[in-house]
Amino acid sequence: MTFFEQLTLATETERNELLESPAIQQALQGSLAGETYLAFLKEAYHHVKYTVPLLMACGTRLPERLEWLREAVAEYISEETGHQEWILQDIAACGEDAEAVRHGQPGRSTDVMVAYAWDTVLRRNPVGFFGMVLVLEGTSIAVATQAADQIMGATGLPVSAFRYLRSHGSLDQQHMGTYEKLMNRLDREEDQQAVLRTARVMYRLYGDIFRALPVGHSRAAA
Repeated sequence: MTFFEQLTLATETERNELLESPAIQQALQGSLAGETYLAFLKEAYHHVKYTVPLLMACGTRLPERLEWLREAVAEYISEETGHQEWILQDIAACGEDAEAVRHGQPGRSTDVMVAYAWDTVLRRNPVGFFGMVLVLEGTSIAVATQAADQIMGATGLPVSAFRYLRSHGSLDQQHMGTYEKLMNRLDREEDQQAVLRTARVMYRLYGDIFRALPVGHSRAAA
């Protein structure tokens, strides 16, 4: 069994707990309220804006023996740059003040998840950051495109309000193939355990963001 297969199997319980959160289930079932979707976008902005800074910090702290992983981080950076602006555009398309969100504050759950990511990179093993990559990109593949279609149908929001979800559903599928190959090249126990530990914690922390969203029902489902 490859390390990626071990990682997927070992985090199955945490992954299922995340996917069973009420907001995700409503999104997939087409009953999510527009207010809940907007709340999701606001929290997404406040953690996605740290993706590139976290990748940069991770890259600088990787040891020379993982130069091949640093090169992959550089590619990730080029592909992830500016995605927080897509979220602000989606928020504006929902009729909300995007600049107010930019200068606002995240919810507590988002703050905690971002803080743990920084702690992993700066104080623990920076390779552990790839546990967060698994959680965010794996969840995106599982729900993003389908959820976008369902939410749009339930809320009547325009397609221009779903650039972030729609783009990440397909983009992260491409990323995951690369991610699997990278993880299977990790040959030290301490690196593998760092990824596994972070993934388990991040599934819980990311799930807390969804569980903290105000959950109602769309007018279509009422």
